[in-house]
Amino acid sequence: MNDTIKKRLLQAALAISVAAAGGVATHQAAQQPSAAVLLAMELGNHYESSGRHIGTPYVDKLGKGQPLTVCDGVTGPEVVAGRTYTPEDCKRLELPKYREAERQARQALTHWGAYNPWVQASFIDMIYNLGPSVLDGTTIVRMANAGNLVGACMQMPRWVRGTVGGQSVVLPGLVDRRDTTRELCTDWGRDGHFSAGLLPPAGGGK
Repeated sequence: MNDTIKKRLLQAALAISVAAAGGVATHQAAQQPSAAVLLAMELGNHYESSGRHIGTPYVDKLGKGQPLTVCDGVTGPEVVAGRTYTPEDCKRLELPKYREAERQARQALTHWGAYNPWVQASFIDMIYNLGPSVLDGTTIVRMANAGNLVGACMQMPRWVRGTVGGQSVVLPGLVDRRDTTRELCTDWGRDGHFSAGLLPPAGGGK
């Protein structure tokens, strides 16, 4: 994991902890994204190719035949050509998609509630980045649900291919991204790791 994303994740964890310590009212806290979603959003903001084009819709370089993309990998009818999207617009578009990725991960992974927020964020990022069916019938899910979380985490670096010009190729950006999520999934939040205790237990997620 490079120092830039490591610093971002630690800063995000600090902000999450400060907010939690501030005693947000229960009804307000229930509306807030989980720590795992907030961490996954930091990952997305760092790694999505749209980070260089934020605010301006563009055609995805992978040539997947998708509609225009804006913000951190947002596609769909809400993306309008010629419109400029503010950071607030992007958060409004991205957050429901991250929450949906969290819901899908929680549904697929039997032991979700036992995972710390760093682990949860690594799975949320994979689903947000690769699509809702990425975990269906995979070795990752089988291993995780069998109680072998580390083994499941070690499968993440396999998911590094994309289609460019009709050809399946290894994408360097995905190699870096999966290496980061693999490290988060295997090491972060564990006893003895510098990240241990930075965040409260995840619980079941929202």
